[in-house]
Amino acid sequence: MLLAAAYYGAAKVGQTLRYTASVSAIWPPAGLGIAALYLWGIRWWPGVLLGEMVVNWHLLLDDGKFPIGSLLGQQTGNMAEILVGALLLRRLVGPHGALDRVEQVGGMLVALGVATAISATVGTVSMVMGGVVDGSDATEFWRTWWLGDTSGGLVVLALMLAWAHHPIDAWRRLRTWEGAAVVAGVTGLSVVVFSTEEPIRYMVFPALVWAAFRFGPVGATLSVAITAGVAIGVTANDVGPFFQQPIDDRTLSIQLYIWVAALTTLFLSGVVSERERSSRELAEARSTEGARAAEERRRIARDLHDSVSQALFSAVLHTRTAQKALVQEGGSPSGRVGRSLDAIADLTRSVQSEMRALIFELHRDPVHDGLVAALARCATDLRSSDGLAIDVRGPGPRLALSEHVETQLLAIAREAFTNVHKHAGASTAQVRVEAQQGQVVLEVRDNGRGFNPAAGHPGHFGLDSMRSRAAEIGGSLTIKSAPGSGTLVRVCVPAQTNSR
Repeated sequence: MLLAAAYYGAAKVGQTLRYTASVSAIWPPAGLGIAALYLWGIRWWPGVLLGEMVVNWHLLLDDGKFPIGSLLGQQTGNMAEILVGALLLRRLVGPHGALDRVEQVGGMLVALGVATAISATVGTVSMVMGGVVDGSDATEFWRTWWLGDTSGGLVVLALMLAWAHHPIDAWRRLRTWEGAAVVAGVTGLSVVVFSTEEPIRYMVFPALVWAAFRFGPVGATLSVAITAGVAIGVTANDVGPFFQQPIDDRTLSIQLYIWVAALTTLFLSGVVSERERSSRELAEARSTEGARAAEERRRIARDLHDSVSQALFSAVLHTRTAQKALVQEGGSPSGRVGRSLDAIADLTRSVQSEMRALIFELHRDPVHDGLVAALARCATDLRSSDGLAIDVRGPGPRLALSEHVETQLLAIAREAFTNVHKHAGASTAQVRVEAQQGQVVLEVRDNGRGFNPAAGHPGHFGLDSMRSRAAEIGGSLTIKSAPGSGTLVRVCVPAQTNSR
């Protein structure tokens, strides 16, 4: 009963906006019926049939001369349209289409075009056979019927598909100042362009593009519905650029306008949604990859602890046992064998200590205490190994960056440190980390011999590695250097909110 009432209400809206007693530029029940059976199941067809019967009953009462056969043919065609459209939509789009993919928009267009062609063909044949329409006007009558039903589907069906799956989330996405501005812009521009006879009717398209880019299918379908409603309503009240045209041209102009506006906006929103989904999937993949890398480090740490570390511990015990046996058997601890055992014990303890440190590092994230602290540790290790003076300065441990981004920045800095150590011949280096104007900047500067960044360096993949890491986190890498003037490596990445 509710579906029948909604179907009847949609029909009355279409009839209210008709241009003559028999010509409507748009037929909303076509989109409503297809959407209902697609979203909630074919078993709801009796509600559509009941609504169709009520609509036709009123048509029969309003004009008692309307042939019963033509009326039944029209109803049969309309029901076939709804059923075929819903079945084709499930086949071409899938069970959960939300028009957030280009192929879904294309599938909807194919299903809608085929289904409405059935209704237009059966209805036209019925009208011609009943004498309601002259045979010479059949082609034009079919075109008007088909475009009207298809336009209704492009407006109502698309709106229901975009909003039906997650209506609360859709409303929350649109319930912003920008969403209100989009709706107001589309409505205002539509009223302006259809309240004048000047050729500016496509001035509303920038607002439609805005809705598609910023709000995806949710904003796109709502904006198309507003634009179509204003265009039809204003023209039906004898105002606007299409009103002065003959009735057939007026109807065709409105229908083609709805087609162009709907297809442009829907396909654009599908492209935007695909890009947004790709960005989310890439971010999730990076997050998953980072978690897997951390888990792999912990697994390696456990394996090293259970195998190599235990073997080193056993080696230390056996060395001590051998030293004691040597003394007990009268050997000299200061002799050649004793000195060799002491050296073995010292080396084993040194390796054991390094292994403990390695296991500890593997067991924790490299930036667990912040990017600046991790950079300072790397600088200390390099300074202790070759005496290079590295000054690290930056804010506290909490930056507006995710751990993945901080890890990649640390890897870029390590690569820069390696280049300073191996190739630059520098005596000092400075590292700066700054947060400025919505981004975080990392700089590594040295006073080494420098090089020409524009020249190729075959076989040296450090620069390519730094560039690829910067691109992966959405940052930009700049390298400034010249022979004899040192090198500056600068990375800028966007700051992130709620990154921890």
